[in-house]
Amino acid sequence: MPVALRTLCFVLVVAFASAPSFAAEKTPAAPADPMGASLESLMVGEFALQSGRLDEAAQAYLEAARTADDAALAERATRIALLAKDDKRAAQALSLWRKQGGDGLSLSAAEAVLAIRRGDERTARKHLATLLQSPGDTGWRQALGVLSGGARDPKQAARLLDKLIDGNQIPNKLPAWLAFGGLAQGLEQPELVERVVAEVVRRFPGEARVGLLRASQLREDGKVEEARQLLASLADKAGDDATLRRAIADEFHRMGDYTAAEAVLAQGAQDDQTYALRAALLAQAEDKAALTRLYEELRANASEPDPQRRLLLGQMAEFLDRNEAALDWYRGVAGGPQRWSARLRSANVLHELDRDAEAYKSLREMQADASADDETRRDAYLLEASLRQKDDNLDGEMDAYARGLAAFPDDPEILYSRGLSWERRDDIPRAEADLRKILVAEPDNVAALNALGYTLADRTARYQEALQLIERARTAEPDNAAIIDSYGWVLYRLGRKEEALVELRRALTMQKDAEIASHLAEVLWELGHKDEARKYFDLSRKLDPDNRSLKRALEKTGA
Repeated sequence: MPVALRTLCFVLVVAFASAPSFAAEKTPAAPADPMGASLESLMVGEFALQSGRLDEAAQAYLEAARTADDAALAERATRIALLAKDDKRAAQALSLWRKQGGDGLSLSAAEAVLAIRRGDERTARKHLATLLQSPGDTGWRQALGVLSGGARDPKQAARLLDKLIDGNQIPNKLPAWLAFGGLAQGLEQPELVERVVAEVVRRFPGEARVGLLRASQLREDGKVEEARQLLASLADKAGDDATLRRAIADEFHRMGDYTAAEAVLAQGAQDDQTYALRAALLAQAEDKAALTRLYEELRANASEPDPQRRLLLGQMAEFLDRNEAALDWYRGVAGGPQRWSARLRSANVLHELDRDAEAYKSLREMQADASADDETRRDAYLLEASLRQKDDNLDGEMDAYARGLAAFPDDPEILYSRGLSWERRDDIPRAEADLRKILVAEPDNVAALNALGYTLADRTARYQEALQLIERARTAEPDNAAIIDSYGWVLYRLGRKEEALVELRRALTMQKDAEIASHLAEVLWELGHKDEARKYFDLSRKLDPDNRSLKRALEKTGA
């Protein structure tokens, strides 16, 4: 039970227990207390939420809102019903919310979502227009959220956005147009993207960030060379605008041109964060010559004992496979918060040098070092387990986890890592045990709820139980792409393939991820859309050819 309800129950029990008896007296009846009368429904609703039974929670909250005549409860009931996809109760809660005086942007957003669900796009556009016409940025951001999360499929969202542009409803603000342009790209609607880009160019001529949207569009259309030329011209105009330079570098990074991304970041003022990004990009490009030049440049200016710079030089030396030099840099980090990161990195380098005994000795020393903070000591156990895993030493890995849990009983990070390790080894009962142990101490741990729900959906036939766990995670973070992916996957396993398709498309719109793409491809394949499925299998291969979900899906479908 949530703390607030538990406290309220305790107060009521104490009040009744301590009240004197007036059984012999007749006193006037006290006026009804609507909030007190709604307490039972509230408790039922909270218990249902904690159990992942959203339909029961929606009904209980609706009853509580009716009894208490409270707008805040009606809003909560509406949100839960929409999350549960219970359109009937959502409509009732919305009506109650309006009747109880509810108004504002949140109400309009909920009205728009419900209208979209019902296929009433005309009404949906009316409420979206209300959001878009509000002053400030909150309204258009809520409209963006409605379109990205409330539509049944990308084509519906694209139709609505197209009509909003027709009606000149999008506010004349560059961030808004860029955001809706990004949505159009995520929806994979090239004609709509072209239209948004044309509008942005017309409305904001000469604005460099418009060029970024255009470059992104060209990249999505496969016109990589045109995109590269446009980005190069933007980089020449970036000047001292560090934010723009990073955005240009990010676009180069998305097209896989790491060398060009690093060159953009090399312009203008430099700091340790910029140097670290440049080093990482050069490492991805496997351009050891350029990385060596950058390393030598920084090394020449490292006479002062700056812990942050020494830590960075150690990491760059690792990139260059100069592990002995990396050890020297790390050991030179004598103080500051970077000291512990450097010691952990040193252990990793020793392992790379096949000096395993020294690596594990260093980690054991950190685990026992009372001057180290708890997070560092815990991370030393986690790193030891990771290195044992690389050695294919299951007993050593599990021993590291066991000692870590002895030092930090029921630590959620250690339990989570060990649970995922068991899952990788197909020991689902032990994986489940560790994840459930987290939930005993932290019932609302979203990562554990999602991991356990997904594991049960993916590796067992306990789909209904998996759904309830994922629903609990979804209630806490309804816009988390990983949780939406899990939700779509369990719907698929339950045989609700069309519903699954909606959720998986939405998840991939929010986050380009190999596992999400492979899930979407498998569902499309099962629904007979094999050409489209192959497109997403190809995307998954491009993002991560070794993804386990991808390999299982390819083996299952024969795609």
